[in-house]
Amino acid sequence: MKNRIKVERAEINITQQQLAEAVGVSRQTIVAIEKNHFLPSTPLALKISRFFGKPVESIFILEETD
Repeated sequence: MKNRIKVERAEINITQQQLAEAVGVSRQTIVAIEKNHFLPSTPLALKISRFFGKPVESIFILEETD
């Protein structure tokens, strides 16, 4: 699964730390998700999507191989 978190953060000029605090996780968790080393739980994916005001499918992209 790919994600657009880094792109979305850049568009609104926020840091990984700011996003982490807004959704209640550590900065390291955001780093791991951005690098595709960690898949977020459904509630966390929904919180991240809500933070950006976009549907979950526009932040997290399921690939055919997933």
